[in-house]
Amino acid sequence: MDWISLLAIAVALAMDAFAVSLAAGAVLRPVTFRHCFRIGFHFGLFQGLMPIVGWLAGMSVQRYITAWDHWVAFGLLGFLGMNMIRGGIGEDREGNPVNDPSRGLTLVLLSVATSIDALAIGLTLAMIEITIWLPALIIGLVAGGFSVVGVLIGNRVGSAWGGRVEVIGGLVLIAIGVKILGEHLLGP
Repeated sequence: MDWISLLAIAVALAMDAFAVSLAAGAVLRPVTFRHCFRIGFHFGLFQGLMPIVGWLAGMSVQRYITAWDHWVAFGLLGFLGMNMIRGGIGEDREGNPVNDPSRGLTLVLLSVATSIDALAIGLTLAMIEITIWLPALIIGLVAGGFSVVGVLIGNRVGSAWGGRVEVIGGLVLIAIGVKILGEHLLGP
């Protein structure tokens, strides 16, 4: 696989992580190095590991995974989006968001939901017999970098718009889930 194709795949896969990072950055006040590191590290790690998992699974389980992956992504993003909307409506007295998207189970669920497409890329690379290690590394690094930039940009927007941004961020997560579901059910 040539470098241009590999970078194009990595950037395309990083777009969901970037969009979710924008939403996460918008609700974090203030954004710290730890927020950027946690989100960038987790999104990059999951984006890098999922192609490996898909590649290792190979063609033997492809039909089972592709039959449900879009529903899993839709469910996770819908659930997290609803939690963000609920958090945007019910902020604490200091105006801080109720849920920190850079911690705990929320971060893990966001990481899985944004990296399910990378699993399919791993399956595809296994079918065309391409070694996965370099593509997985590049995919992970690009996703991690895009995620950090997304958090920083999102925080600037969030500071200007206040608590409404968490509601908007939740709607963005739900929209990404609907987009993933629509692409799989209706085609590109």
